[in-house]
Amino acid sequence: MKIKVGFGFDVHQMKEGHPFVIGGVQLEHHAGAFGHSDADVLVHAICDAILGAANLEDIGFHFPNTDPKWRGVSSLLLLEKCVKLLKEKGYTLGNIDGMLCLEAPKIKPYIPAMKENIAQAAGIDVDDVSIKATTNETMGFIGRQEGVVAYAVCLIEKS
Repeated sequence: MKIKVGFGFDVHQMKEGHPFVIGGVQLEHHAGAFGHSDADVLVHAICDAILGAANLEDIGFHFPNTDPKWRGVSSLLLLEKCVKLLKEKGYTLGNIDGMLCLEAPKIKPYIPAMKENIAQAAGIDVDDVSIKATTNETMGFIGRQEGVVAYAVCLIEKS
């Protein structure tokens, strides 16, 4: 059995009055992440981890922001497509570990729904999805709430 690890990173600018979607959940907040799709920074990082583990380019290659087809689309759909590409290459997704870095809002109340959404889109058990969050201790663009960052790792196995 061949096991591989993938790493993903994503960052989005925050804009006042814009919807804030993380892990497929609409957060209550005065500002939201701005991007071509729904700007779900966590799911984008997960997609890049999955694609990277299987040596399948990156999220921008498969879902370019120059293609109007992906404008405003749910990133959970992108995740489903990434898992399909993974399976076509003969791999199975083992687990996902995601880390959010933002000052506000507090993420803890949203984590169960995020895990459920991600597990469903990825076709894995909810116990195989971990989501954590931290602040940037008010430093830098994250501390000033100008942006949000997510990191993710995943494990894949050759079927």
